[in-house]
Amino acid sequence: MTMMGRLISFYPALLLSLAAGLAIWFVYRPSPIQPLALVFVIYLLPPLTLRLHNRIWPLGDGLINLADPNYSAWWGAHQIQLLFIALPQLEAILRLIPGIYSAWLRLWGSKIGHKIYWTPNIEITDRSMIEVGDRVVFGHKCKLLGHAIKPKSHAPRLYLRKIKIGSDVFIGAGSRIGPGAVIKDGVYLPILTDVYVNQVVDTDRAKRAAGAEP
Repeated sequence: MTMMGRLISFYPALLLSLAAGLAIWFVYRPSPIQPLALVFVIYLLPPLTLRLHNRIWPLGDGLINLADPNYSAWWGAHQIQLLFIALPQLEAILRLIPGIYSAWLRLWGSKIGHKIYWTPNIEITDRSMIEVGDRVVFGHKCKLLGHAIKPKSHAPRLYLRKIKIGSDVFIGAGSRIGPGAVIKDGVYLPILTDVYVNQVVDTDRAKRAAGAEP
């Protein structure tokens, strides 16, 4: 691992340290400054950091060799998002306020339409790697997985590609959507549907999947 890779692995610890410092400051000298600074550190600093990181090390589609000695842009992006993967409740709070979570994903670099319903318990692993149209409903415990790792004995490979979801789509509860998946306009995905890497789902395919359910 490069020096940059080692340094950025401390990013989650840095956020927690800043949050703890603000909490201690608030105990001794309470004022409105600390709560506002805490919101900035937790919810605004990470997406802004990722935007800056992507300008220097662009995060593109493709196959990544995790054993490559060069700095991995995906590794850096993953560390910047790691706090929200480890503590999903931080994101769940945002989904309780209409429109806030969509705006927050746009801050990460996602392309998000309007009138999106996000249930509190969904999971997104790569927040800058999704595109969602208008009037989309995400069911309970859906997962949007922008990367997939294929283990190999000598060099694990990671595949990274944007997930694209059209307008007027319903994603059934428990569905998992892999990297490179494309879900066309008007699709209704049944519950517990797996959309595989680079799979394209249109209305005809979704109807066939629904008809196959017991």
